[in-house]
Amino acid sequence: MNKKSFFAAWGLLFTACIWGFAFVVVKDSLNSVGPIWMMAFRFTIAAVGLALIFIKKLKLLNKKTLIDGVITGAFLFLAYAVQTIGCNYTTAGKNAFLTTIYVILVPLISWPLYKKRPQIFVFIAAIMSLTGIGLLALSGGNDSLLKMNIGDILTLICGVFYALHIIWTERCYRNDDDPLLITILQFFFAAIFSWIVAPIYESILNGNPSFPMAALTNGRVILSMLYLGLFSTMIAFSLQNVGLKYVQPSFASLLLSFESVFGVLFSAIFLKEQLSFRMIIGCVLIFFAVILAETKKAE
Repeated sequence: MNKKSFFAAWGLLFTACIWGFAFVVVKDSLNSVGPIWMMAFRFTIAAVGLALIFIKKLKLLNKKTLIDGVITGAFLFLAYAVQTIGCNYTTAGKNAFLTTIYVILVPLISWPLYKKRPQIFVFIAAIMSLTGIGLLALSGGNDSLLKMNIGDILTLICGVFYALHIIWTERCYRNDDDPLLITILQFFFAAIFSWIVAPIYESILNGNPSFPMAALTNGRVILSMLYLGLFSTMIAFSLQNVGLKYVQPSFASLLLSFESVFGVLFSAIFLKEQLSFRMIIGCVLIFFAVILAETKKAE
């Protein structure tokens, strides 16, 4: 492994660490900021920051790229919306692991779209993942064994939107859209959708559509929003793009899959969340299903 690959690999692992800690930040911040308002802050910070750094990329903007950016941003907004709302009703650790279902869903959703049947390992990984989800998310009570809470269900739906986001993004790249420009546009439009939907959501849920001005006077909330916008969104996406250039896809996927592990670890340390033995087995099954799906897909 040369020097560039070495540092790129550590960058990918750092990315997984950033995303893992983001689950803790989101869970903690939901006590002060509504989920969609949080997304509005997050994506606005990321869009403005990345646009300022790569301002020359905006010269490549055309109608086709703009439309692709709108659709990509819509999928990203929907994925983060159900994930962030879901985190309000489940633990950060479960939110981290259940989100990774998108890795299994990408080849399965691509099957009818591109008429390309997934290889057998994808189906094996899907069975492992479903088993893990059952152990992790289904209630262990004698009278409610087959019940999942709303947060777990929303997190699984988030996986579907993440999968659609990845599939559409790959399509954009195949059509020669500039990756950095698409990234800027998707953050920009995800921010716009968030600013539009936030007051509507808060009005329906709490009867109060007003902007959370009080949150902007809370130093802890401000730091959290900066972390989510600059580190978890702008920097992490950039590190991922650079890392994938210098690290073999199979190894890169393995490093990024540690996001869920960091999510559970940080949730236990900072939020004092606990997992039962049954839930730990579920996490292990989901983790190895993700590794199987990612590494085999990238070979």
